[in-house]
Amino acid sequence: MIYLRLFLTFLQIGAVSFGGGYAMISLIREKVLMYDWITESELLNMIAIAESTPGPIAVNMATFVGAKQGGVLGSLLATLGVVLPSFVIILLITAAIRGLLRYRGVQAFLGGVRPCAVGLIFTAAVTLALSVLLGWQGVGTVPAPDVRGLVILAVLVLAGIAGKKLLRKKISPILMILLSAGLGMLLYG
Repeated sequence: MIYLRLFLTFLQIGAVSFGGGYAMISLIREKVLMYDWITESELLNMIAIAESTPGPIAVNMATFVGAKQGGVLGSLLATLGVVLPSFVIILLITAAIRGLLRYRGVQAFLGGVRPCAVGLIFTAAVTLALSVLLGWQGVGTVPAPDVRGLVILAVLVLAGIAGKKLLRKKISPILMILLSAGLGMLLYG
């Protein structure tokens, strides 16, 4: 039954992911492609949409995948599955937080999890960059660079650098998203 599989899959993703939504992207990618719920192209579009809509990226992606596979009930179950482990863990940690952080074992655990989360985020970013910008799908495939995507990336990097130099502050992420959306409509539209 698709509803149970959606719930259990996203429950598993939520239970074993440390480091937030970005760290979950590689796990979500693995599972949704394994079950053939969406294509690689749809996944990349989902990530872009989930990144630019309010809310945590993993929750948004779970909602999108659930809706595509099971409608409203599927989106509710996938979303519940991905947030339930974090919710339960936060409740338990909050109850015991005062005494828990003083133990070296807890500090060592957290010290070991942080690099893992960074690695997962880095892997997801590299995989997406290779796939989206260079069109590389894996060993043995010929890269097919997306010139328009590379142009958009270059414009965004230059805008970020120019904003930092000229305005002496970072450009708002909202403005960067709007700029990239405008460039996407212009170049791909």
